[in-house]
Amino acid sequence: MKQNKNLGCRILRRSSCCLLLLALFSTSVCALESDGDQPIIIDSNTATYDDVKAISTYTGNVISIQGSIRVNSDKLVVYFIDGEADKMVFTGNLAKFKQTPHEGDPDITGEALTGEYYPKKNLLVLIGKATVWQGSGAYASDFIEYDLKTSLVKAGEKESDNKRVHVVLQPKGKEQAQGQEKKTTVKDNNK
Repeated sequence: MKQNKNLGCRILRRSSCCLLLLALFSTSVCALESDGDQPIIIDSNTATYDDVKAISTYTGNVISIQGSIRVNSDKLVVYFIDGEADKMVFTGNLAKFKQTPHEGDPDITGEALTGEYYPKKNLLVLIGKATVWQGSGAYASDFIEYDLKTSLVKAGEKESDNKRVHVVLQPKGKEQAQGQEKKTTVKDNNK
């Protein structure tokens, strides 16, 4: 038991130190395609590790960061296989995530009661009151899959016709359209 407590303290110290280093270097980390290659850094109020079950549990203002991906939740449970994080389950009064899909693109943000992140698959599954936004568009459903590598969003469940998907696509405002034209003109002039 004492070893598990010491391990938890070491994990917390390392997590806090790594989080500070990540904050200092965050401007150079716009890893978008390489998000999956970055370390997962977790900061929380408490942490426990069950060596027999290979499960680590974090509670209280949990912040998880991997490259440009950031998740805030009340609780996080990490399931390990052969020492690597295989599945991460985020829960809370709407756990929230943010990712920069490509440099210069608007962030993709979302929230749900439960989030399941599969680091090896670059897959985030949002369950219960799930919503995903990018720019002026939004998807809302009880079930949303988000492929972090390709930025592909799939909403709804094929098995159920009674669970609907709600999508909002906002038209570009006059100022946005003019700004886009200016960007295009600047790009064309730089050829």
